[in-house]
Amino acid sequence: MKTGINKKNIVLGVCGGIAAYKSVELLRLLIKQGANVRVIMTQNAREFVGPLTFEALCGQAVCTSLFEKGADASIKHIEWAEQADAVVIAPATANIIGKLANGLADDALSTFMTVVTRPVVLCPSMNTHMYENKAVQRNIERLKADGYFVLEPESGKLACGITGPGRLPEPMDIMDRLMRCLAPKDLEGKRVLVTAGPTREPIDPVRFISNPSSGKMGYAVARAAEHRGGRVVLITGPTDLPDPNNVTVIGVQTAREMGVKVFEHFDHSDIIIKAAAVSDFRPRDQADQKIKKENDQELLALEKNQDILKELGRRKKDQVLVGFAAETENLEKYAQKKLVEKNLDMIAGNLVGHPSAGFGSDTNEMTLFFKDETKEPLAVMDKEAVAHILLDRILTLMNS
Repeated sequence: MKTGINKKNIVLGVCGGIAAYKSVELLRLLIKQGANVRVIMTQNAREFVGPLTFEALCGQAVCTSLFEKGADASIKHIEWAEQADAVVIAPATANIIGKLANGLADDALSTFMTVVTRPVVLCPSMNTHMYENKAVQRNIERLKADGYFVLEPESGKLACGITGPGRLPEPMDIMDRLMRCLAPKDLEGKRVLVTAGPTREPIDPVRFISNPSSGKMGYAVARAAEHRGGRVVLITGPTDLPDPNNVTVIGVQTAREMGVKVFEHFDHSDIIIKAAAVSDFRPRDQADQKIKKENDQELLALEKNQDILKELGRRKKDQVLVGFAAETENLEKYAQKKLVEKNLDMIAGNLVGHPSAGFGSDTNEMTLFFKDETKEPLAVMDKEAVAHILLDRILTLMNS
């Protein structure tokens, strides 16, 4: 499994706030994604979550003091800072924010931070009035100016009973922003259009024609492009997936609706990646009321939907156009045919039906086909990793 944080050295700083329990889940997610994580806790953080909890998950001793026993204890903060690829402080209290903004170093975490030269994701979490305090806001703005990536807190009812900003973002969102900080920004200034998910073609008010697409591949591509600095528009059919951060998401239902939105954004896009599983056919007639089972047989007449990808290939100018081919047989034959007929620069093909590939899976096993008739088989990997490989190949095409 490869992701933007796989095998990266991450230091997680935990401060004394009620949201410290979420740091445990964040650590679990980072470990699951293959990161090597070390944890530094403030003394106050120990009042909320014990160091043993973090040690059990990361398999390494937690640093809580500059004066711990051991031959290397006095230089641990320097060694960890030099080896770190990135730092996350979650939750970040008003106290640590004030220390960092003013260069104070009087405990293990603040002293460690004076040595850090890598990206830092700071996640403020505190009482609403404390967060909105002028001094705290001034300190946050100073840290932003110093290059810290500050993930603004969410609003909601806090543990103190007040409703407002101050809640620590969910661990998945923190990890997503960390991945963005670590990703190369080679799509900076590029406009990326991605489609995802299935379409639904109504038969009557309660039935429709669709397919099992979960949207995971297209959403992974949209996230990866945003991580790499792209300005991303995601046009998606119905899915259960959360909207990717910092991505313009446009929801549609039918193939016609998807076509309208895709053509609307096509001319303003540098890269178009059509990962949606669009219905080839729709019912010729849509019943106004639910069709009753009065007959033993019911014929459903179908008519073709517009081939959106083929029309994009016809309109394409100096853009990169990428398609997807989900096949049940003869993958290379059908993928190469689509590549030529639809004037694509690249097509990503896979055989559906295997547990590790295709609809609904978190992983994919794909083969990339190119205009020069070359192909590149990819091993089974998570869809985030596939997305980054796709973007790597697209950049190669753009620079060739």
